[in-house]
Amino acid sequence: MSDAELQALGPQVLWAAFALGGLFGAIAQRTHFCTMGAVADVVNIGDWTRLRMWALAIGVAMLGFNAMVLLGWLRAADSLYAAPQWQWLSQIVGGLMFGFGMVLASGCGSKTLVRVGGGNLKSLVVFCVLAIAAFATLKGITAVARVNTIDRVVWALPAGQDLPSLVAWAFGGSAQHHAGWLGALIGGGVVAWVLVRREGRSAAVLLGGIGIGAVVVGAWWVSGRLGHLAEHPQTLEPAFLATNSQRMEAFSFVAPLAYAVDWLLFFSDKSKLLTQGIVIVAGVVLGSAVAALLGRSFRWEGFRGVEDTANHLVGAVLMGVGGVCALGCTIGQGLSGVSTLSIGSFVALAAIVGGAVLALRWQVWRIERQA
Repeated sequence: MSDAELQALGPQVLWAAFALGGLFGAIAQRTHFCTMGAVADVVNIGDWTRLRMWALAIGVAMLGFNAMVLLGWLRAADSLYAAPQWQWLSQIVGGLMFGFGMVLASGCGSKTLVRVGGGNLKSLVVFCVLAIAAFATLKGITAVARVNTIDRVVWALPAGQDLPSLVAWAFGGSAQHHAGWLGALIGGGVVAWVLVRREGRSAAVLLGGIGIGAVVVGAWWVSGRLGHLAEHPQTLEPAFLATNSQRMEAFSFVAPLAYAVDWLLFFSDKSKLLTQGIVIVAGVVLGSAVAALLGRSFRWEGFRGVEDTANHLVGAVLMGVGGVCALGCTIGQGLSGVSTLSIGSFVALAAIVGGAVLALRWQVWRIERQA
């Protein structure tokens, strides 16, 4: 590939990622796709509808990602979710923090962006605080604490932490082949669980689940196929264009928020370049805003009082710190990571859900105590 072709490919990757972010925001706004809301519906009122929507997105993402692995287009090993060094304690602690925080902040990172697009000023504050806390945990004061404590606890696996690689190590065969049948088995099982109930076949669930899952698959293709160079013309090494991690990436909403704020603050610094994560953040906000305006649901909303403000600020900090420790959020680990069949992503997701349940129970206890 020539330098001219490389310069033309970069914008194509960014525009494709931006468009996928817009689709994500529009679909999430239209269907009320929200992980925190899904967990809250189950815990508080026993309604599984939105949880089935979220599960359907997971199943579709699993099927799509592992189909591309089987075709030889992608490798889980090229993502940060399948490293053989498993930081399990970081994922558990970070996941619990993130899950608790997203309840206090009325939604996870993706929901925060969707609500910003819908005119929610509280979420704009959460976005800023979450981004600062995440950046501090990536490179600042809380990063030092993270690296010197929970990140030191590592389990070195004999292969990548994605299930196809572990199965290939244990029983032979190729991870590529095992990804095909494991993705079909697990992803297909999740989809079947959703569709077996009537509530899982509603228009909103199908649009939200299939739409969000397909967008995640599209992001994997853009990053791992369109934006992948087998040999970079300048370094002569494999490369993934326009990613902050220098690896294949899909949707995630913790570190990209931090990098988006960093890019805005240091815009004149030519070393600060747009990445897929940054343009996806912008795309989600814009897509949500368009959907909200067309659906006439756009409205300005602010904090109700001091306690509401405090809850959102604390929740934003917990999400920023916890999301970086856990290597992702409800979307980063709960959709993108889980689609690779990474055992670390399943553990992080379980911790996030556990943290959310704890926060919801705590809120009920406080209400009962005040009554």
